[in-house]
Amino acid sequence: MSNQTQHEYNRVIQHCRTLFLAKTHDYGTAWRIMRLPSVTDQIYIKAQRIRSIQEKGTQLVADGINEEFVAIINYCVIALMQSRLAADAPHDLPADEVAAAYDREIEENRQLLFAKNHDYGEAWRQMRVESITDIILMKLHRTKQIEDLAGQTYVSEGVEANYRDMLNYAVFALIKRGLANEPVAAQPDSESAV
Repeated sequence: MSNQTQHEYNRVIQHCRTLFLAKTHDYGTAWRIMRLPSVTDQIYIKAQRIRSIQEKGTQLVADGINEEFVAIINYCVIALMQSRLAADAPHDLPADEVAAAYDREIEENRQLLFAKNHDYGEAWRQMRVESITDIILMKLHRTKQIEDLAGQTYVSEGVEANYRDMLNYAVFALIKRGLANEPVAAQPDSESAV
C-alpha cells in the first residue's frame, strides 16, 4: 500500500472511529440486539440511499453521501464484531472492549487492503464513486443470498469476506470524495465512551 493510501485510509477510519465511539457513549452497544441479516439490511438501506441521491442529483434529508459511506463502514465493523461474539455474550459491552474490537477488525481490513492493493495496483483510484456504490450493492445482494442459504455455499468466500470488501470500498469512496483531507474531530478516549 502506498504511503499516500495508508495515510488517507487512516484518516477516513479515524473519522469513522471517532463517530462510532461517540455513539457508543450515547447509545451503548444497542447494536448487539441486531442479528447479522438485520445489519446487512441496514447497510443495504445506506447504499441504496447513496445510489438514489447519485441518480436523482438531489436529496431531501440532511445527511449526505459521505455520512452514508461512514455508516456503511461502521455497520460493516459491527457485523464483523457481532459475528465473533458468542451467542450468549452480554448485550452491554464495556466501551474499552468495543474500541479494542473495532481496532482489531480495522487492522484485519487494513491488511486485506494492503494485499489487494498490491495485486490490483490501486485500480480503485480509476473507478467512479457511482461504480463503487454499485459494487457495494452487488456485494450486499451476495451477502443476503448467502444468509438466505444459511451459509451453505459451493464456492463463495462467505459473508465475512463481503463485509470486509464493502468496508474497504466505502473507504475508497470517501478517499475519492475528499474526506481524508478534512479535519478530524478529537478522538473520544475509551474512558469517556462508557
